Amino acid sequence: MEMSKTALILIGYQNDYFSINGILYAVIEESSKVTNVISNTVHLLEHLVYTPTLIVTTPIFFTPNYEELIEPVGILKTIKEAKAFQIGTPGSETIAALRPFQDRILEVPGKRGFNAFINTNLDGILKQHGITHVVIAGAVTSICIDSTGRSAHEKGYHVTILSDCTSARTVFEQDFYCSNIFGLYADVMSHTELLSRLELTVPI
Repeated sequence: MEMSKTALILIGYQNDYFSINGILYAVIEESSKVTNVISNTVHLLEHLVYTPTLIVTTPIFFTPNYEELIEPVGILKTIKEAKAFQIGTPGSETIAALRPFQDRILEVPGKRGFNAFINTNLDGILKQHGITHVVIAGAVTSICIDSTGRSAHEKGYHVTILSDCTSARTVFEQDFYCSNIFGLYADVMSHTELLSRLELTVPI
């Protein structure tokens, strides 16, 4: 794995998911705590910021009237009804834990649904940087992480999903996807295993 050809894609690291006051915090709270998602992600970033690795974030934003969502169903309907991820609100902002790295994180706007490649220039940006390998972290495991991972695979990227930097709706769901689903199209590993492959491992 070459760092100069590797991109870390951060999905959903926004207050409405990960802040205790977030509108959808309860959705992933249990899974996030069990796997220590935030601290693991910070530990990963502390090492990657000094490497050629491309680091991008793909936040989801909506206007106050959610005009981007036409007859939404499922979680997108829940987001609209709960009024989550409204642009300009504290809930839509990047979590505080990632702010120290903001100068190294490229924000890719436009995400309105599950797949971070849809309605964004993510694929073009990855190609511009000569990326061949994408590493995915964030929320929600069974939705945005899976959808983005599959899309990346179909576009020809080698995909790695971080088991301890992703959050699901339940601990069972997290374990199930990491053990039975992601391995069908991606490598699944912890962030420390990734650092080891990149020869960046230090004691935690």
